[in-house]
Order: sequence, then structure tokens, then C-alpha cells
Amino acid sequence: MLDFNHSASFAERINTLIDKALVAENATRAHRDYLGGSRLGVACDRALQYEYAGAPKDDGGDFDGQTLRIFAAGHIFEDLAIGWLRRAGFDLYTSKGNRTNGEQFGFSVAGGRIRGHVDGIINAGPVLPGFPALWECKSLNSKSWNDTAKRGVAISKPVYAAQIATYQAYMEATVPGISKNPALFTAINKDTAELHHELVPFDGTLAQAASDKAVRIIQATEAGELLPRIAQSADFHECRFCSWSDRCWRSGA
Repeated sequence: MLDFNHSASFAERINTLIDKALVAENATRAHRDYLGGSRLGVACDRALQYEYAGAPKDDGGDFDGQTLRIFAAGHIFEDLAIGWLRRAGFDLYTSKGNRTNGEQFGFSVAGGRIRGHVDGIINAGPVLPGFPALWECKSLNSKSWNDTAKRGVAISKPVYAAQIATYQAYMEATVPGISKNPALFTAINKDTAELHHELVPFDGTLAQAASDKAVRIIQATEAGELLPRIAQSADFHECRFCSWSDRCWRSGA
């Protein structure tokens, strides 16, 4: 009798079906025609330009099934953190109108070409020094979480730090005071469920740099100008993991 449970291909067949369905579903989503505020901390202007322009990735496709599963799991962890913080006495809102249902908080500037959606806004609660306060949540593996908890988000995760600063700056118009109070950054260890919480004061210089970068990318793209690479060699660590490395270094287009 065939032992399905110990067949190396059995699990792979199911995973293939799941991932195929996830990729097909993701393919029905419209391409994002704007720069996301969460991405402005990416160091390489050219990589962000490729992303903004919707340039095909090196493998010719979009996110694979495993990556989409990681994204989905991240949303679940975020939902858990929301519940935990509310039980702990934090008045945390994740959408307009009420705490849970309605349009997500966010911003849209530069004719809709720069946008962002915040994880939440805290209006009251213990420990925090002032309100309203931006809340940003990330789920990380143990290695990444330990580094963030040890060194802090600004040093360990500069992309997240730029996201927080950008959101504080752009949300000030609709949520007065949010840039005056430190944001609360929550990181969840996906492997151990450990939590790291950190107050992040508003960094106006970082927010301005991120905003300037966004304008530079948009203007260059619309003018047909290819921005410089971050490195002098394709062996640079960020280039090796870039989705457009082949396009950038081989075709240069």
C-alpha cells in the first residue's frame, strides 16, 4: 500500500496547489501605481524607481506563494497584537469612524503618487507619554527580532524607521499632534511570540529625506531618467537580494 504520509511529493503537491491559488489570486490585484510610504527607507533610488514604474522583476513574476503566505501570517500577528494592546488598556484605532470597521487611516499626497496606510493610532492608554500616537507593528523571525530588540528600530531597521517618520509627518494634517508624540513600534517574534515595544520620537530630518527621495524618484521616472545605483558592483549585498538586479546590472534599463 502506498504510504501517502511519507511520500516526499505528497506535501509538495498540496503546497503547489496552495501556492498556485495564492499567486493566481494575487495576480488579479491591480498594480500599485504609487510610491508606498513604507518603502521610502529603501536605500537604492534605482530599485525604488523600478518598483514605482512597475518594471518586471528578474524572474518575470510577482511574489511567489511562500512570500504571500509570509505576508498573510504577518497580518494575523498584527491582528493578535491589536487585541493584546486593547486588553492592556490602550485605546487603539485601526480605522476611521470606530476602532475596527471603516476606512483605514492613511495619507495621499503628490496627486496620489505617494501614499501610505498606518497600522493604528493610539488615543489613550497607559505608559505612553502623549496622544495621539502612531502605532506601527512588524512580525520578525528570531534573528531579526533579537537584533531589533537589542539595537533599536532606527539602527536595526532603517526602512521601518523611515516609514514611521514619514507617516508621522504626513498624518499630521489629519491627526494633529501625531508628529509631536513618540510613535509606538511593536515587533513580534514569530518564532517565540516575544514582544518588543519601543517609543520612536519624530525624526523630522529623516521624514524630509524620505519625502525628497519620493519626489526625486517620481520626477526622474516621469522624465525618463534612470537614477544612480546604490553600489559600484553587483556583488554588493543589497544588489544580490534585489528583485531587479539582472535588469539593473546587465541591461541597465
